[in-house]
Amino acid sequence: MIPFAEEHCSGLNLLDSDPDVMRYIGDGRTKSAEETMEVIQKVKSRWQEFGFSWWAIVHKELGEIIGSGCLQHISNKPDAALEIGWRLRPDTQGKGYATEAGLVIIQYAFETIGAPSVLAVANPENGPSQRVMQRLGMTYIGIHNYYDQPCVTYELCNPKGTG
Repeated sequence: MIPFAEEHCSGLNLLDSDPDVMRYIGDGRTKSAEETMEVIQKVKSRWQEFGFSWWAIVHKELGEIIGSGCLQHISNKPDAALEIGWRLRPDTQGKGYATEAGLVIIQYAFETIGAPSVLAVANPENGPSQRVMQRLGMTYIGIHNYYDQPCVTYELCNPKGTG
């Protein structure tokens, strides 16, 4: 996993422009290459400000971007709890990559950032993401409103407290 950079635009836009990838994200709207580049610029500034944000998930053998994962303040509110998340190209879903990315992000959140806990949220109809949350050892805590919509919410507490 590599923090977003300009050279990732085409690979990330393959995700952003795919209706199957975007169907459970926000309002489901796809993005143009220009919109993806705007997101990359926002993400780069968040890395500078907070020391975390979004990573490109690069397949080790193929050298291609197959997804993205994040550690961010939920609902993009700087004083909010930390959230982990992921999304993958359809051809790479169901192969354990989301779980692998989630484990790396959790380790970063707990060991590098010292987060006391992390949340993960999903559209209530997104069963595969909920199963990833369960595999990560997260606990279901209910339906909460984030990003202006109801979300299934899971939490994982840092076993070491605050890091």
